[in-house]
Formats: sequence, structure tokens, C-alpha cells
Amino acid sequence: MADDDVDFLPGDDPTSGISVTLTTGTLQAIRERVGKRGVSAYLEKAAQRQIERDNLDELISDFDKVHGPADPEALAAKHARLTGGASVGAAE
Repeated sequence: MADDDVDFLPGDDPTSGISVTLTTGTLQAIRERVGKRGVSAYLEKAAQRQIERDNLDELISDFDKVHGPADPEALAAKHARLTGGASVGAAE
């Protein structure tokens, strides 16, 4: 059975090779962090994080369509509670 016939979740094996084009500066920054041999693993993790963010954005959009946008004051209060700081946009 070809890999194209099976649905894999992000991060599931097997691996597949592709060609990726990056700007020189981006590639240099990645190599400075992980070395030459760590680039593929770094890009895999970055792609997985982006997929997670895209999925969350879709969930938030769907939620907003059903329930309307979040109350900015409630959001600021929750942010302050989570971070232990003052509310974002709070009067000083």
C-alpha cells in the first residue's frame, strides 16, 4: 500500500524526503541552533507547531462564528490570571 493511501497524523512515521528552499539567513539561523545534522528534525518540529497553530486558529474561528468574539475585558482578566501580571490594557 502506498503512503498516499494512508492518513498519517503529524509526527507519525514513516518519513519522506522532500526538497525545501529557505532563505540563506533562515538556514544559517537554524544551523547555528542545531548544527548541520539537526536541520530536518528542527523543521519537522516547526512544521508540527505550525499545524497545531493552524488547527487552533480554525477552532477559534469556528467558536467565534457560533458564540461571537471573546469579550476583551474577560480576555485581559484571564491573561492576567495566567501570567500573574496586570491585565493587558489595564489602566495604570
